[in-house]
Amino acid sequence: MLLVRYRPIMDFDRPVLRSVDVDLGELATVSVILEAEGVEHLGQAEGSVDPSARARVVGEATLRALESITGPSVRFDLIAVGTSSMDGVTIALAQVREPSRADVYVGSALIRQGDTVLATARAVLDALNRRLSLIH
Repeated sequence: MLLVRYRPIMDFDRPVLRSVDVDLGELATVSVILEAEGVEHLGQAEGSVDPSARARVVGEATLRALESITGPSVRFDLIAVGTSSMDGVTIALAQVREPSRADVYVGSALIRQGDTVLATARAVLDALNRRLSLIH
């Protein structure tokens, strides 16, 4: 039997989602601010203003903010975002890949009061929280 034990490389507090701003012009511009260890990190992304594409832009901006925390050696790709309903509860889902690894990470977050934007950012964070604790 092979036992693999993962230990955090550093003592890491999870990033805190401080804000998600969506500016709808010719393009949708999303700015996400995360706080980690007392420092604010900004991530931005642009994309289609179409409501069906907005979750992807939010997810991309959240990943850019996370990459600001991890530094230039760690990159993430947003594979998919979406929503799902079960028994009257709707959740946001995010699937993320780290190109330098074979792993795929999945996260989810409850959509509260119809706010898909915040739930999408929280789902991306949920997908990567454990991975972030292992990055130095």
